[in-house]
Amino acid sequence: MSRTTQEKSISYDEQRKVYYLYMDFGRDRSGHRVRRYRTYSTLTAARRARDDFRRERVETEEKICTLTLAQWLDEWMRDVVIPNRAYTTVYGYQSLIDNYIEPLLGEIPLQELSPRDLQHYYAYLMQERGLGGNTVRHHHALLSAALHSAQRQDLISRCATDRVEPPPFVQKETSFYSAEDLKTLYQLLQGHELETAVHLAGSLGLRREEICGLRWNCVDFEQRKIHIRAARTAAGSTIVEKETKNRSSTRVLSMQDDICGLLRREHDRQIQLFHAENRVWTDDGLVILNKALNPYSPNRLTLTFTAFVQSHSLPPLTLHGLRHSFATVASAQGAPLFDIGKALGHSTPATTGRIYTHLADHLHAETLAKVAAALK
Repeated sequence: MSRTTQEKSISYDEQRKVYYLYMDFGRDRSGHRVRRYRTYSTLTAARRARDDFRRERVETEEKICTLTLAQWLDEWMRDVVIPNRAYTTVYGYQSLIDNYIEPLLGEIPLQELSPRDLQHYYAYLMQERGLGGNTVRHHHALLSAALHSAQRQDLISRCATDRVEPPPFVQKETSFYSAEDLKTLYQLLQGHELETAVHLAGSLGLRREEICGLRWNCVDFEQRKIHIRAARTAAGSTIVEKETKNRSSTRVLSMQDDICGLLRREHDRQIQLFHAENRVWTDDGLVILNKALNPYSPNRLTLTFTAFVQSHSLPPLTLHGLRHSFATVASAQGAPLFDIGKALGHSTPATTGRIYTHLADHLHAETLAKVAAALK
């Protein structure tokens, strides 16, 4: 071999008449050493490149060593989250960072953040700040995503969230109405501005954001179909229109006579009112409007429904509880859990079973009863 060592990291190739600069980038995540070589025509150029490389390595290592969690979260949000996540996700992440993570953990150097720091943080949120375990799990999920991203970029060698124990997930008890309760509610709502929205939730199982985002061009009266394609939600005081929650949430639902008639009446009523006020009505307008013919914000729709329930001394129920009521009534009528999940727009049958454990228990009881009857 014609290559001879000239100085540390520099060798000379007699045959090619070039200087080789050896650069050591350390080890990758699998432990293999990463090396790079570059060639230069003069020893002076090779020395200059070597000195530049060493200086950059030192500066990079110093920057990594002094990089705080707050600084990394700012970079992660700017370069990873904002370009790739929905506005509502960005808003939620930033709120957790600004209000909790940065004030309590932000000054800790990223490389020094320990599992113990995180375990203390979770305990503090629950014991001193009164946050529930499910809420603290959102903090854990955010930190886990941010720290794994840092690990992939070789800023840290180990991810602290992999070695902590977040609070266990607690399935909240599902509140719902029976078929008789729904009938009573529907009777009380006749002619009320909430009537259409409540029927969409109780009879079709639509989410609040799907109800607020439903437009007339997604209502096919001829085919008696409703196309669920969009959602209208809130990020703080900002109203955001976006796609549905997941691919399964984009779905087509059939309209029975009651829903079809209700929507037809609302459709004609809006046209008349718009014309009476010299306002232009278009078929891409929103279905659910308030008394002033303006769109409901999701939070306002929830508050208005809750106030209606309370003012009529009905059993306590949230607007989302109407979606649970739809699932419960459907199950009581013999609908399989899989079909209920499809109507609700769940991503998997497991999601339906996890949320509606009372339905699964009911179906299990029926199955066991049938087996016992067969074996008598």
